[in-house]
Amino acid sequence: MRRLLPILVIALLVSVSAHASNIIIINNDGAGEGFNDPTPVSPVGGNSGTTLGQQRLNVFQHAADIWGSILPSNVTIRVEATFDALDCNANGAVLGSAGPLTLNRDFTGAEYAGTWYHAALANKQADEDLDPGGNDIVARFNSSVDNNDNCLAGMNWYYGFDGNEGNDVELLTVVIHELGHGLGFSEFVDHETGAWFYSHPDLFSHFIYDETQGKEWTDMTAAERANSAVNTNHLVWDGFAVNFAAKSILDSPAIVVIDTPGAIAGTLTDVGTAEFGPSVKNHPVTGDVVLVDDGTGTTSDGCEALINGAEVSGKIALIDRGTCAFTTKVKNAQNAGAIGVLVANNVAGIINMAGDDATITIPSLMITQDDGTAIKNQLALGETVHVAMQTDPNSLAGTGSVTGQVLLYAPNPLQPGSSVSHWDVSATPNLLMEPAINSDLHDDVDLTRYHFEDIGWFDERVTASPDIPAARTSLYANQPNPFNPSTTIRFRLARKGEVSLEIFDQSGRLVRHLVQETMDAGPHAVQWNGRDDQGDTVASGVYHYRLHAGDEVISRRMVLLK
Repeated sequence: MRRLLPILVIALLVSVSAHASNIIIINNDGAGEGFNDPTPVSPVGGNSGTTLGQQRLNVFQHAADIWGSILPSNVTIRVEATFDALDCNANGAVLGSAGPLTLNRDFTGAEYAGTWYHAALANKQADEDLDPGGNDIVARFNSSVDNNDNCLAGMNWYYGFDGNEGNDVELLTVVIHELGHGLGFSEFVDHETGAWFYSHPDLFSHFIYDETQGKEWTDMTAAERANSAVNTNHLVWDGFAVNFAAKSILDSPAIVVIDTPGAIAGTLTDVGTAEFGPSVKNHPVTGDVVLVDDGTGTTSDGCEALINGAEVSGKIALIDRGTCAFTTKVKNAQNAGAIGVLVANNVAGIINMAGDDATITIPSLMITQDDGTAIKNQLALGETVHVAMQTDPNSLAGTGSVTGQVLLYAPNPLQPGSSVSHWDVSATPNLLMEPAINSDLHDDVDLTRYHFEDIGWFDERVTASPDIPAARTSLYANQPNPFNPSTTIRFRLARKGEVSLEIFDQSGRLVRHLVQETMDAGPHAVQWNGRDDQGDTVASGVYHYRLHAGDEVISRRMVLLK
């Protein structure tokens, strides 16, 4: 056992069956403060507490009961918690933090040898309390959020259980998130060096896969892990349950398809969505693009009523990001008759647009600064820019382009306390374990329940029915595709066995035997150099590659362009 000193926590920042767990909250606050604050309050949203401290404690126990109803354990899980004045200003705050007080490895019942486990999960798998005199999780939350105009510009904690927080911050959602870290949703690698915690991997790292390197973190050197921690959009969770469940939880990602003019025609996939208004999944739109003009200051920022409403009516409005709220921009376009809005960012990258306005009835998306400039340049030349705002039916938002597996958060540069130990922010809908709180979350644990299945919280992998194996063989999209002159084909084997990997042309003629051998379970990568079995270079065209492993046969398509 390794006691974590200093405490390792994951911070969240702002910009019941018969086998249920018993999770109890231990109040470590002093008299008159935190959970013991005697300030009188009225019951709210199902929380019957009549003092500020009691309402806080009620929320913590309600969150503990939610996790307790999901996760089975015969060992009581003890969470020591406090409310303290943490960092906070008008623009941002540390809302709370939580993590395991101890890590354990090589205990009786451990599924993975030589691997650090969070205390609560270690106790569950060992079926005994491995540290009877200690607690399992530590949590600290920010008391400065309440009744403080200098903290989050006057936003307060909302202590109800019903999700009706309005413009305040729902404490319940944040506590569920933080307890998730303490129960197992975090890793303990030094992201700058890639070094293991006290020379051993943690359980979370067994399921981290880098699409570019084609390796699990447990198969990498320290330097490779350090590089992988900032491999944006290519660091994925390699657990079966999560990726199986993702099909029913994640939506297709939003895209913008530019039909004309030919100079900029194509599909924009670097797109941000909006918390307000209808989604393009349920409300796709197609039309010509018109740059807005509000006649004031930066005339294209749409912060005032539009003076070119006649041109915007019935069209898709293009608006530059500026100083006013996104909801203000979109509402001004809607009032002018726009059928949809594209907001061009004024800095590199994209974000998801926050806001709340129930009167907005048209969809809006954010595009990059470069894409916005390209569209504006064509409009200035008198070209008609015709686009479709829609979703991509062939992929899921928040998944990797190579494996299709759920992305972990790997921004570059690193964001200490957020990198890796969260789902990526590209997921749609928003997920509980993303690095920032989102107003559309409440008490649903979404993909995190399946994450806990992957790491061993359930004695049987519940997602694996008699028809669905607990582990599966997968054949991934080759990279690059199209390719010239070579491409890499990656696949994962559920078990050791005889494997064949073959290339066929469009007519079904066998072109190349790439693999014919016994291979171990796990990830593999094979390169094809565009040559047939005789060593001759094959012609441009469509080819199919087929993996045969055990009783499973999987095929995919690739294109060779010269």
